[in-house]
Amino acid sequence: MTLFGFALVIAAAFCHAAWNYFVKKIDGGPELVWLFSVISVFLYLPFALYIFLSAPAFLTPETAGFMIGSALLHLAYFLLLQQGYRRGDLSLVYPTARATGPFLATVFAVLLGEDITLQVIAGGAAVILGVLGLTGTRTPAAKGNSATNPAASVAFGLGAGILIASYTVWDAYTVAVLLVPPLMLDYTSSLCRAMVLAPVALKRRQQVKDQLRRFPGSVLAIAFFNPLAYILVLYALTFTPVVLVAPLRETSVLITVLMGSLLLGEGHLKHRLKWAVVILGGISLLATA
Repeated sequence: MTLFGFALVIAAAFCHAAWNYFVKKIDGGPELVWLFSVISVFLYLPFALYIFLSAPAFLTPETAGFMIGSALLHLAYFLLLQQGYRRGDLSLVYPTARATGPFLATVFAVLLGEDITLQVIAGGAAVILGVLGLTGTRTPAAKGNSATNPAASVAFGLGAGILIASYTVWDAYTVAVLLVPPLMLDYTSSLCRAMVLAPVALKRRQQVKDQLRRFPGSVLAIAFFNPLAYILVLYALTFTPVVLVAPLRETSVLITVLMGSLLLGEGHLKHRLKWAVVILGGISLLATA
């Protein structure tokens, strides 16, 4: 992996951990996904217009189909993740999803023709072991934390991980082979989420108003960091294999574990940090394979 590619993915990891922290902090539902998606559409509109007007040739029936497919996969991921955060711990749901995703993405890549080595197998095994250890705690939840069901946390995390792997491989093909500009692919996703969830937001308009009134800075941060995190990854995927990018971006696991345990009072820091390090060890093996 080039130094530039490495820098892009690490920067994306920090952005990704940041927006997940704010989502958990707000504790919203589909109306929150609609809210930050709409704001993202307006924030990134100048960049999208510039790319579209300067290079419109990328838009064909085939690329349009892949862009819509990507949007649907991301929508399912966001909705599932929201439910996971409402019923589980950030520092359990997020690491499980982010560890499962790169492992499955690597498997999918191998099934599509990429080579696999003993180092890749060892890295995948370390990731699975880390997830099992991370979610295996049965100690009481931290004071003031109502999310006390590790089984629910890991179930939502695994579901989100499957979707992460699916859209990672799908989007890598879209930007690397079909040459869809990364920002346009993510912008389409935000636009589709805003359109599909509009009826839900209309029914829950009071919740939308409350979230915007109570957490204006947090909502704006999600709207900014959510697209940026994935745009950076997509640019890396244009010149870096999935089996390198997918695992490396999961350095956000440690950041999020610290945020959940320290800032949100979810506790179990020592236990979770230990197993997060094991996950990162597996990710390192996958990234250098």
